Amino acid sequence: MILKKIVHVKSVGACLLGVFLIIGFAACTDNFDALNTPDDRLVAEDLDASLLGQAFAQGQYFGTLGSPGPFQLKHSLFSDIYSQYFQTTHEAFDSDQFVEVGRWIDGAYGHLYASPAPQVTFVEQFTAEQGMALENAIAKVWKVQFFHRITDYWGPIIYSEFGSGETSVAYDSQQDIYANFFQLLEEAVAVFDQNRGGTSGPLAPHDLVFDGDVDKWRTFANSLRLRLAMRASYADPALAQQQAEAAVASGVMTSNDENAMLLTTAASVNPYAIITQWGEFRMSATMESFIQGYNDPRAPEYFTPAEATGEFHGMRNGFPRGDKTRSGNNPRGSDMGTRWLPLAAGGQNYDITVLRAPEVYFLRAEGALRGWNMGGTAEEFYNEGIRMSLREYTDASDAEIEAYVNSPSIPAPFTSKVRSPEWDMPPVANIPVAWDAAGDFETNLEQIITQKWLALYPDSPEAWAERRRTGYPVGYSIILSLNPDISENELFRRMTFVDRERSDNTAATSAAEALLNGPDANTTRIWWDAKPLGDFPPIP
Repeated sequence: MILKKIVHVKSVGACLLGVFLIIGFAACTDNFDALNTPDDRLVAEDLDASLLGQAFAQGQYFGTLGSPGPFQLKHSLFSDIYSQYFQTTHEAFDSDQFVEVGRWIDGAYGHLYASPAPQVTFVEQFTAEQGMALENAIAKVWKVQFFHRITDYWGPIIYSEFGSGETSVAYDSQQDIYANFFQLLEEAVAVFDQNRGGTSGPLAPHDLVFDGDVDKWRTFANSLRLRLAMRASYADPALAQQQAEAAVASGVMTSNDENAMLLTTAASVNPYAIITQWGEFRMSATMESFIQGYNDPRAPEYFTPAEATGEFHGMRNGFPRGDKTRSGNNPRGSDMGTRWLPLAAGGQNYDITVLRAPEVYFLRAEGALRGWNMGGTAEEFYNEGIRMSLREYTDASDAEIEAYVNSPSIPAPFTSKVRSPEWDMPPVANIPVAWDAAGDFETNLEQIITQKWLALYPDSPEAWAERRRTGYPVGYSIILSLNPDISENELFRRMTFVDRERSDNTAATSAAEALLNGPDANTTRIWWDAKPLGDFPPIP
């Protein structure tokens, strides 16, 4: 069973941690123990270690947007399309045309701060107060994982003052938040070092990622530290190098056996297994150009063939409303692969991605490209990242994997299934899979991030962050932008502060504007989005 927290809220930042808790029967998974608890309220101070585990499980599942409604509002309708993994086919969905639909993102923000954020914060504070050092270290790592996905959308967010109980709650700058992330991860790993080979007893039956395995939590913490270090590569290169080298030296993921995947079951599903039934999105044209041109072995795992042709097809982002009809477009575009389809439709309800080894290899490849000590060369890590991803998703033989790694193929032209040849495009890029040993920094960086983008699928928040940070993969321009501030060949940079905070936490939200690098707008770049604009490749 999942523990539900009843919170009394003026603004979402003012959630009280000393409020009442009640046991609810909202969802179950195989990892959740049955509770024999009277149907009455328990104050937070009375929770025992068993109920603590239930709170942690909810912080994990809903903190990864396990619920399909919030998942669609934050993930599917924004990062899924800004990463250009998908294109929306619903005629009323204008976010694909760079419109930040306020009620959608407000709903996503409200869910994060009213449901998982209190649980994540409670577990961290409770374990600290009770002297549960190992459980507190795990809670710190999950806190970083949870909040970094929020700050990477908005930049400044309510963080250090969350749960203060005040009616006006200040935001933190993203730079300060990242500094705290690195501190928490370093502290957690120090505790893990003292508990090698151990298991967290109170959390293990409820831990949906690693079953309380200390060594895996340690490796995940270091890998997360490496991810966040690379995020800062343009904003603070010295800090990024120091944190990245420390993470690698301590030990990061090297095998798919160490991947951080959140458990799903028939009762606690991967949200894609729900929202794919709604038929509101299909493969993007950018994805088609890459997987068709590269003859990518992951194509039949990532997508299902289009119903109309039996082939893999994508669609341009930014369809005008008049051209966007599910009944007409969906048979011409590819849906997700069976891993993410509903069980009733023959799907697998695949576990939810948190962080995986292929990404770590591409992080090390970029670090080595920058001259950092990553324990090998950029080429070595790049090639191994590809191999690791193909092994994760396919049954390709070693010979087939090496043929892909060394392939001279480049992306393919795109032929639109709607308004061709008007919406046809040349290849989205001209880079091969095979490492270009003679290439300059930007050429090799484009190769690394492009293959990383393919390996990250469908982890779109991470893919969208990388497009903003590096400009890669370039992606096609959208057909039509309805946002007067963003043209069709630009990137959507951040979410603006939500209406509920403007109305309920007014003074603090207004003050947070001073923490931005510009106005509270979709075009303002957040702290780590600091690569000189002149170095960004043009979007075709």
